[in-house]
Amino acid sequence: MKKILILIFICLLSSGGLIFSQNKVWSLEECIKYAIENNIQIKQQGIQNQVQKNSLDLAKFQLLPNLNGQASHSYSFGRALDQNTYQFFNQTLQSDYFYLGGAMPVFNGLQYYNAIQKNKYQVLASQQDLQNISDNVALNVALSYLQILLNKELVTANQNQLDISLQQIEKTRKMVDAGSVAKGNLLEIESQAAQEELSLITQKNLLETSVLILTQLLELKTPSGFEIIVPEINVDPNAIVSGNIDDIYAIAEKNRPEIKSSELNLTASEFALKMAKGSRSPVISLNYSLNSRYTYLSNVPGIQSFSNQLKNNKNSGIGLSINIPILNGWQVNKSISNSKLNVETSKYNLEGTQKQLYKNIQQAYTDAVAALKKFNVSLKAIASTEESFRYTEQKFNVGMVTPVDYNAAKTLLLKAQSDMTQAKYEFIFKTKVLDFYKGIPLTLN
Repeated sequence: MKKILILIFICLLSSGGLIFSQNKVWSLEECIKYAIENNIQIKQQGIQNQVQKNSLDLAKFQLLPNLNGQASHSYSFGRALDQNTYQFFNQTLQSDYFYLGGAMPVFNGLQYYNAIQKNKYQVLASQQDLQNISDNVALNVALSYLQILLNKELVTANQNQLDISLQQIEKTRKMVDAGSVAKGNLLEIESQAAQEELSLITQKNLLETSVLILTQLLELKTPSGFEIIVPEINVDPNAIVSGNIDDIYAIAEKNRPEIKSSELNLTASEFALKMAKGSRSPVISLNYSLNSRYTYLSNVPGIQSFSNQLKNNKNSGIGLSINIPILNGWQVNKSISNSKLNVETSKYNLEGTQKQLYKNIQQAYTDAVAALKKFNVSLKAIASTEESFRYTEQKFNVGMVTPVDYNAAKTLLLKAQSDMTQAKYEFIFKTKVLDFYKGIPLTLN
């Protein structure tokens, strides 16, 4: 019984944790932080960064001397030569051989140094790639977050329109019952309400879809219970889009990770070219070795012990070697040619990245200006449309206008409200994008 109670208690705690998780209300900053921590692409890039660091370590280790050991044990049958006495014996001979040796690079056309530099810049470029991926995730999360806020406002606007129609249905029904208006008026209003209910359902579906998109960006298993903080967002009609395209680009070019990554990759390709050219240089190496042997013959007097033979047969040496490339199937020249082409490719990649950044800023700036203009026009449209709708509603209530005119006025009001809401959030997102290019963190505060 005690075990059952403990199990129930644990289940309650677990369900409570689940409820708490579902009831959590997410801010934009929390969504961005969580998405970056759980994004698969970011994790993969983190692994790639470690691979690049390992390549850098390997390039550094090339400067160290190498050392290798060898040991062998062999049997010789029949006529065999004793390596100690240089006498031949016609019997089984056992021998051991031990070797320790290696080489150390002295000069190889600075290939190892240039390899270290190349890998160092590739590590730095990989880190910038990671930051760029994180920034793209943050922008996508911000866009999805604002899309939810937009859809919430549009749902509210559609709900308000439907509520007005439902209230008008009750008024018209009473007027029909009193015989003051024709029943056709009631049918027209009911038909309009049905259309508005369908629009409301469609807008709610769009809201659910936008919530699903954001939860998928966060790598959450389900959108069930997911809620975001709905801040009060207002746009000043007198607002302006600060700065200009060239000024924003000048800031972004110095700080954006995609630009830095392209610049670093260009530098890495230049060091790769130096590596390829270094293959034309002679390679000078310092060689060293230490070896000894042991031989055993049965029934032969005077055979030295194992330790004495190793000591007496010890041999060491040191030497300097030079390898001069003369003809190697044109591989060096082609490697240099390909490295030059890679440098040119890296230059074009940098130029392309710079142009794409400028286009993105140009597009965001143009969209922000257009959205602000649309927002201000929409405010004026709402003011006039609301007044027109109130006037039309008053005349409809006394039978001076038809239901068709009334519904048209209400539809115009909803369109003006929707246009204003969409322009508002488009302006907010585009200005946030421009701020992001300036190095300002994404926030709705």
